[in-house]
Amino acid sequence: MHSQILIRPAVSADYDAVARITRDSYLAAGYFASADHPYMVQVQDVARRAAEAVIWVAERAGRIVGSVTLAVAGEPFSDIALADELEFRMLVVDPAVQRSGAGKAMVEAIVDHAKSLPGINAVALTTGSTWESAHGLYRKTGFKRAPERDWFVPNTDIKLLVYRLDV
Repeated sequence: MHSQILIRPAVSADYDAVARITRDSYLAAGYFASADHPYMVQVQDVARRAAEAVIWVAERAGRIVGSVTLAVAGEPFSDIALADELEFRMLVVDPAVQRSGAGKAMVEAIVDHAKSLPGINAVALTTGSTWESAHGLYRKTGFKRAPERDWFVPNTDIKLLVYRLDV
């Protein structure tokens, strides 16, 4: 039984933990060799992200164990959202507590939230092609691949896969 995981909007006191978990999970996944990579520097600027997008955290026993960023079409942090989609990005769980249920709890909260939003009929996300554990999580929570929408990280050969779930 997973101990209780609370999903809530991030506040400024959470930003350092969000930056650390984002950095650690991206490095652990092997996407970037260094925390100094320009994209890594950008994803660790949580205050800037919070000014332009909605950030949620997963908290267990008073400790931040994960976070996710939400966006709708037209917002700065939306990469792929169609007009009727809620998109989530940068879903990360602290590598020290992965497989704790925090990722699944965040995805389920996002889907529930999407159902409450007027004009939103689906949730969409992009994930790296090598993030097998993420693919498993998205399949388990009902997401389907949308391969016609796959894309590449600009100026790289890193292919990104799109998943979508109708709500």
